[in-house]
Amino acid sequence: MNKRSPGDLSKLSSELKRRGVYPVIAAYAVVGWVLLQIGEVTFSPLHLPDWAMTALIILVIAGFPIVFALAWFLDLTREGIRIDTGRMRETKVPDDRPSIAVLPFLDMSPDKDQGYFCEGVAEEILNALTKIPELRVAARSSSFQFRDGAGDVRKIGKDLGVTSILEGSVRKADNHLRVITQLVNVSTGYHFWSKKFDEELKGIFEIQDEIARSIVESLLETITPGQQVLVRTTSSKDVSAYEYYLRGRQFINRFHKMDIEYARQMFRQAIQLDPDFALAWAGYADCYSLLFMYADPIDSYRSEARNASNRALAISPHLAEAHASKGLALLTVEEFGEAEEEFKKALELNSRLFQAYYYYGRARFHQGDLDMAAELFRKAAVVDTGDYQSRCLRVQILRGSARVDEAVRQAREVVPMLERHLKWNPDDARALHLGAGSLIVLGEVERAKRWLRRALQIDPDDSVLLYNVACNFATLGEVDEALDYLTQAIANGMVSAAWMRNDTDLDALRTHPGYLELLRQLEEKDERARLRVINSTADAGTAATSR
Repeated sequence: MNKRSPGDLSKLSSELKRRGVYPVIAAYAVVGWVLLQIGEVTFSPLHLPDWAMTALIILVIAGFPIVFALAWFLDLTREGIRIDTGRMRETKVPDDRPSIAVLPFLDMSPDKDQGYFCEGVAEEILNALTKIPELRVAARSSSFQFRDGAGDVRKIGKDLGVTSILEGSVRKADNHLRVITQLVNVSTGYHFWSKKFDEELKGIFEIQDEIARSIVESLLETITPGQQVLVRTTSSKDVSAYEYYLRGRQFINRFHKMDIEYARQMFRQAIQLDPDFALAWAGYADCYSLLFMYADPIDSYRSEARNASNRALAISPHLAEAHASKGLALLTVEEFGEAEEEFKKALELNSRLFQAYYYYGRARFHQGDLDMAAELFRKAAVVDTGDYQSRCLRVQILRGSARVDEAVRQAREVVPMLERHLKWNPDDARALHLGAGSLIVLGEVERAKRWLRRALQIDPDDSVLLYNVACNFATLGEVDEALDYLTQAIANGMVSAAWMRNDTDLDALRTHPGYLELLRQLEEKDERARLRVINSTADAGTAATSR
């Protein structure tokens, strides 16, 4: 016979409290007792038969399970009685795992020109720590807001919701490297430990691994051999290739056409020096995918993206970033099923990989599955608590799906994030044009238009920016302006017909002849491109057979 554990009884008791069963049963007990007292006093003077009192007692007792069931399944609210699905009053389970934020390392180099290297070292350590499930690690976009060593670590830790902070500095001169790090206890402000490294540049990989390993050993009671393998920070052993890779990653994070092109050049330099550098191949593939999607719809970009992502997977089949890159490359040719399989595989390997959730969400949006897209963007935001893109896109979906209250709540959450981001990055046109949609949801129309004008001043020819400006004007009902910017967006770069068809922001334009003509042109263009891909694949197969 199985005995119920105290923990099970505690969970049952908590659920009874959550569903409001206890007060309902108590109230029914009082009512039942009052009814029995009334029956005892009145039934005899009224000359009712003896069985009447017995029937009343049976009815009161029989009512208990009925009342219990109603209290369990139904929820009394101001709006009336609703079914309690178990999700309507979710409670947050406290996460008592050790937690850490890695701040960007300070550049102490003589010429102050090594910021990319300093941030790259810190990010490598952060990424290694995220592979340890027993640790909770603040996302890069959250912790890297605290640049220049500004602020009390105790306040920073409180803002980020972590119990410990890693801070450090790097001095890089010629071939010499000095790295100083300290792990700080947020509650006391005292160091768990501090470490200083004076090495040749080629020792950077060992330094990163030792710092990551020391953090895990300090915050966890034990460290297993498997965890020691996980905290390796990079897959390259060529320092120069690694430097190029760090520069490339810094550029690609800016999400601008020129920066993506710079990133592509950096990743190419990295793989020329280290042909087996899988992460650099994945970054190289992403550059081609993003250039195709947001800049120039050149067929060769799609094939380069696929080839580079295949190369990354061949080198490292279990690298989550390589699978995410392959998924993104497949998304450019709208092979949605295969793309989603790659995103799922990436998440199996690394459940905290933001890119996998984010581009998986975009894949669902392309196919018109807006509910699933909104959920994936929500998960992307959970993984990267400082990301504004996934939140802004979710606002757009919620608004278009008439989930207005949810859209307003999400917009209220993301606008302060955008304000903080723009304080540090005032030239980020993407933050401005995506954020404008959230401002419109909050009714701040004039401020939204000011953000759009600022974005257009920064990058007037960017097709993605022009498209989103069109969406915002369409949402406001300003049809002529929306069509003008939509036409410019299509003329300046790649706009997806599938995305355009499913974008509820453009609903005000659906029946306009100008919109219908633009959509027709895009669909014909997409079909020609699809046929070229099919023909090139068939030609490649024929050539292989003839050989």
